[in-house]
Amino acid sequence: MKRVQKILKWTALVISCLVVAIQFTGPARSNPAAAGSQMVEAHLQMSTQVATVLDRSCNDCHSNKTRWPWYSRVAPVSWLVIDHVNHGRSHLNFSEWGGYDRLEAARLLVSICKEVKSGAMPLSSYTPLHPGSKLSGDDVKLLCDWTNSQLVPLQNRAR
Repeated sequence: MKRVQKILKWTALVISCLVVAIQFTGPARSNPAAAGSQMVEAHLQMSTQVATVLDRSCNDCHSNKTRWPWYSRVAPVSWLVIDHVNHGRSHLNFSEWGGYDRLEAARLLVSICKEVKSGAMPLSSYTPLHPGSKLSGDDVKLLCDWTNSQLVPLQNRAR
C-alpha cells in the first residue's frame, strides 16, 4: 500500500511540474495593429446596432480587437482559444476588410448571413463563456439585412 501511495505522489508531482512547464510554451496571443482605413467601418455603411452585434458576437474571433479572457492565458486551453481566433481571422477579419477585393467582400457578406442564419456562428463553444454573444432572431435579421444592403453598392462598383 505504501508503494502505491509513493507512486501516486510521484505521479502527481510529475503531472504538476508538466502543467507548470506547459504554461511557458504555446502560441502567442496577439492583436495586430489595424489601420483605420482598413477597418470594415471605413468601407461599408453600418448602423450602431450592427456595430454593437458585431462587437459582442463576432469581433473576438473575426477582428484584431480580440478581448482575451483569463482562460486564454492557461495552457492547454489557451492553445485552443488562440487557434480558434487565428482560424477565425484567416476566414474573415473585420479589421482588414480593406484588403478584400470586391468579389471577396461580396462572398464574405453572403457568408456572414448564411453562417448566422444556420446558427453556425457564433460557435457553440464560444457562447456559453461569453454571455450576450448568442444571436437572437432579431440579431440574425439585422445582420442579414445589413449584409444584403451592402451587396448592392459592391455590385454597382463593378459596373
